[in-house]
Amino acid sequence: MVGARLQRKYLYAFSAVSPHDGVMDSLVLPWVDAQMMSMFLDEVAQRHADEFVFMVMDQAGWHIAGELAVPPNMRLMFLPPYSPELNPAEHLWEAMREDCFANHVFADLDAVERALTAGIVALEADPVRTQSMTGFNWITSISLNAT
Repeated sequence: MVGARLQRKYLYAFSAVSPHDGVMDSLVLPWVDAQMMSMFLDEVAQRHADEFVFMVMDQAGWHIAGELAVPPNMRLMFLPPYSPELNPAEHLWEAMREDCFANHVFADLDAVERALTAGIVALEADPVRTQSMTGFNWITSISLNAT
């Protein structure tokens, strides 16, 4: 009998997308916590220094941590609990899973990171596609469902 030990390693993609025009900003970081989230928010704020950023996100622990540093040109709005379908960025992960990870076996975490980064770069370079995945109109959806 041969013993085996499973080992899990992780990396995390932080992304923000403008559903209006498909502009996307991302960072791949080694873990999730308030410090990493603050770093991501700061990066987005710097990339859009001449704009006011209104960021919608779920209530993950690192999104609502008391020590989270929110840049002055940014405001956060939190979605109701258990409602990921309301977050436009969630639709990006569906595409990433299908385009970059479906039916793949990776030799190591570096290979996963290369696939993840390539997928993110491809989405960032194609704002028309990104907008088409994230730019759903809540008002139209509500109006259609009400009639």
